[in-house]
Amino acid sequence: MIDDTYSISNLAKEFQITTRSIRFYEGEGLIHPTRRGQTRIYDKRDRVRLMLILRGKRLGFSLAEIRELFDLYDASPTNGEAQLQRMLNIIKVKKAALEQQIKDIAVVKLELETAEQRCKVALKSLDEVY
Repeated sequence: MIDDTYSISNLAKEFQITTRSIRFYEGEGLIHPTRRGQTRIYDKRDRVRLMLILRGKRLGFSLAEIRELFDLYDASPTNGEAQLQRMLNIIKVKKAALEQQIKDIAVVKLELETAEQRCKVALKSLDEVY
């Protein structure tokens, strides 16, 4: 790292991801390193964006959603209201989906427990026959 710049290998190591992943995010237009010949030079902004991309992915955001949030920020970096409103909407949708998944998991768990009980009863009745 020199003068708050980073190489692709520095960032890959720091965030424990592959250089291929970083190049992918670059190809998707989410980060924009400068170049010195064939060497990519990442600045603080690229590092922060990479951190936000990875955080967004952990939270279940799609790359399109992450790009949209970046675009909103880029359009008005001093007024984040539109970005925050969009983020709240995405969060609301993600939470609703998680709530549905929790309900679905509870139903599947109950079905598995019922199947397990039936199997145990069937095994017990087989033992009684023999």
